[in-house]
Amino acid sequence: MSATTVWVAIGLTTAGCYLLKLGGLLVPADTLERPLVRRLAALLPVALLAALTAQQTFSADGALVVDARGAGLAAAALALVLRAPFLVVVAVAVVVTAGVRALGG
Repeated sequence: MSATTVWVAIGLTTAGCYLLKLGGLLVPADTLERPLVRRLAALLPVALLAALTAQQTFSADGALVVDARGAGLAAAALALVLRAPFLVVVAVAVVVTAGVRALGG
């Protein structure tokens, strides 16, 4: 990839971010108070985080992969269901992932 292509991509990304921010400021306040918009605003970050987690856990080089990361994610989900504190959830995920990798997974 050439330096010119990189700078064009950076410029387009900058302009896009600015226009998105400007668009958010131009939305009328009464539109933001509608119940549907409020529900979507509350659920959108959760959906994006779940999608990012799934993509990072189950893909490698553009292919679907099930490996130790999936076991760690499942263990973390179980810890969350059992209402463990956040640091315990992270520790459980790390220990299970490391354990599965040590066993050859």
